[in-house]
Amino acid sequence: MAFLYSSLNSAATAHRATKTLTLAALSPTSILFHHAFSSDAPPSSSTAADPAPSDAASPPSKEPRSRRRDNAGGKDEKLHETICYMMSKRPWTTRLQNSIRNLAPTFDQPLVLAVLRGSGHPDRALRFFRWVEKTGFRHDPETYREIISFLTKNSMLNHARCILLDDMPQRLVSPTEDMFAALIDGYGRASIPQEAVKIFRRLPELGITRTVISYDAFFKAILRTGRVAMAKRFFNGMLAEGVPPALSTYNILLWGFCVSIKMETAQRFFDDMKQRGIAPTLVTYNTILNGWVRAKKMDVAEKVFDEITAAGFTPNSISYNIMIKGYVSSGRAEDGLRLFSSMGEKGLSLSEKTFAALLPGLCDDVGRGAEAREALNKMVELQMTPKDPSIFLRLVSSLCQSGDLEGAVDVHQKMSRFKHLSVDPQQYSVLIESLCKGEKYESAIALLDELLQNGALLNPQDPALEPPTYNPMIEYLCDHGQTKKAEAFFRQLMKKGVDDKVAFNNLIRGHAKEAMLESASDILTIMTRRGVPTDADSYVLLVESFLKKNEPADARTALDSMMEQGHLPSPTLFRSVMSALFEDGRVQTASRVMKSMIEKGVKENMDLAHKILEALFMRGHIEEALGRINLMTMNDCIPDVDRLLAVLCDSEKATEVQKLAEFTLERGYDVNFSSYDRVLDVLYAADKTLPAYNILCKIKAKGGVVDKKGCDELIKSLIAQGNTKQADILSRILAGKAPIATKSSKRVAMDAC
Repeated sequence: MAFLYSSLNSAATAHRATKTLTLAALSPTSILFHHAFSSDAPPSSSTAADPAPSDAASPPSKEPRSRRRDNAGGKDEKLHETICYMMSKRPWTTRLQNSIRNLAPTFDQPLVLAVLRGSGHPDRALRFFRWVEKTGFRHDPETYREIISFLTKNSMLNHARCILLDDMPQRLVSPTEDMFAALIDGYGRASIPQEAVKIFRRLPELGITRTVISYDAFFKAILRTGRVAMAKRFFNGMLAEGVPPALSTYNILLWGFCVSIKMETAQRFFDDMKQRGIAPTLVTYNTILNGWVRAKKMDVAEKVFDEITAAGFTPNSISYNIMIKGYVSSGRAEDGLRLFSSMGEKGLSLSEKTFAALLPGLCDDVGRGAEAREALNKMVELQMTPKDPSIFLRLVSSLCQSGDLEGAVDVHQKMSRFKHLSVDPQQYSVLIESLCKGEKYESAIALLDELLQNGALLNPQDPALEPPTYNPMIEYLCDHGQTKKAEAFFRQLMKKGVDDKVAFNNLIRGHAKEAMLESASDILTIMTRRGVPTDADSYVLLVESFLKKNEPADARTALDSMMEQGHLPSPTLFRSVMSALFEDGRVQTASRVMKSMIEKGVKENMDLAHKILEALFMRGHIEEALGRINLMTMNDCIPDVDRLLAVLCDSEKATEVQKLAEFTLERGYDVNFSSYDRVLDVLYAADKTLPAYNILCKIKAKGGVVDKKGCDELIKSLIAQGNTKQADILSRILAGKAPIATKSSKRVAMDAC
């Protein structure tokens, strides 16, 4: 196993060395376009071989150092990997530096270059680059070129600039044109073209003769930001300086003009290129082809496509991809499919860009859902991952729109075959809404489970689902005994700021139906706190559910909430709650409900109201009962006082009878004098002489006729108890010799009470 590990690493090292030497042997112009042309990325203007990317750092070997030496070179062929591994795992401290010195007491150029290339991070590379000088190593142009290339590619432009303009002159190492070209290119990639212009202008004063190398980097840098006029001006300056443009120069210029859709300028330069005897390559034709496609001039693009063959080239996959994208974007998906099929016939390899060019047109065309699915299946077969995940959303939307719900679900499920792709929540929205409309609720529930499990709804950067998506789903779940799942779904939406009245009320109804009344009350509380309007029907269902569960107190609380939200309960609902409270022995609570009912103008259920009044009196809640009678009177619901007095008299409730009789006499209620006779009898029996005297006086003041025998008995009782003054007044009243209800008699009567 150790031998296999060593062999593999040796092979990898040899491969990287070969690749470096091969690229180094190429001219700057050849390196610029040795790769396949990309329609959106600018052509490379690298002037030196790019360092091979380091593989993942491997742990240091456990072999003794004496066995890890290469006899030929005197250095460990894996030593740089060990150093890079140590740098990646430990902070840059003096201790780490000492550890590296223990491994390599001295450094030579190959080792320094290997560490710089394998460091994997520009900050680590720069720290090592600065430190290694302190060990006695002197950097030469190769190590400077390596660090500058590494820094510029990783946007550490200020550091690269300082090394070029300060460090190298101080150490008497002359910078080269390709180093400045790398810095100019870095400013271009960082979208800082003004700095690229400054550096380019300073090259002569820095002793650098500008050639195609620096001009190519400069043109690419400024054309990234669309500075077409500047590029033309400097191109003329280039000619004036006697610098002949190369193929790479024209390719870069044509790329910039085409990206900016300056096709007339691009065509002029293309013609100029051929006049100078510079033969276009397939890359050049693809560049022009892409420009006409971007300009939506498919007729011209077709001519260029045909010209490729006439010029002796065979259109490659890039050529076809460009044309397919052009056809699709211009609404000619049929032509795009034709070229797609032609690629297979010609044996051209399909790539992610091929499908990225074709699929959007097929997805946007409702009638081509089957063809889009076929193309997607081909991607799955080739194990290609779409660069634009939104293609799935577009395809799913198209299939849903055409009614192919099974196909839409199949496309959604195929996303799991593509690694590192996350589903757009909007895709769930489209699918769930469409499935609910198509009454495919089981499939919709499966998607909802997936949505809840992966937590896609909780991403603050994603927009919340729309009501047409979640309301049908919530309603269905609540109607089919899955309100708990519906609430979990909606609570995630609530975290995104969704306060939907329909959803809230559906949850209340669902919990009420499932007898989850505490959960329903919680939802009501949330609605009240957030100011969300409620439905009266939801409250009715909740109240009735509490009553069915024999929880009248909670039913009353729900009824109060219903009224607080501005809903008027029906007389039947009032009666149901009052009756349940009354039967549960909660007379005072029932009385409060009765009070609310009367205040709301509901005048039904008076029979039950009388029962509540009787119960209040019977339990000694006299003041509350009298208050309810007064409220009823003020709202034109005159109570049957005779009936109340009769019930209290039958029960011999003397105190209650006295208070009710006095209340009705003071307020002038229409009460039969026979009822008062019964009141007096109860008071006589209870030995309440003075209250009976007081009531009797008030009865006579109203012109009532009383039993004389009873009055005589009352006079005797008054005298026997020492109340001779009251007895005398009563005798004179009965004889008609004294005024009734004089102030003094009233005062005496009140004092007697």
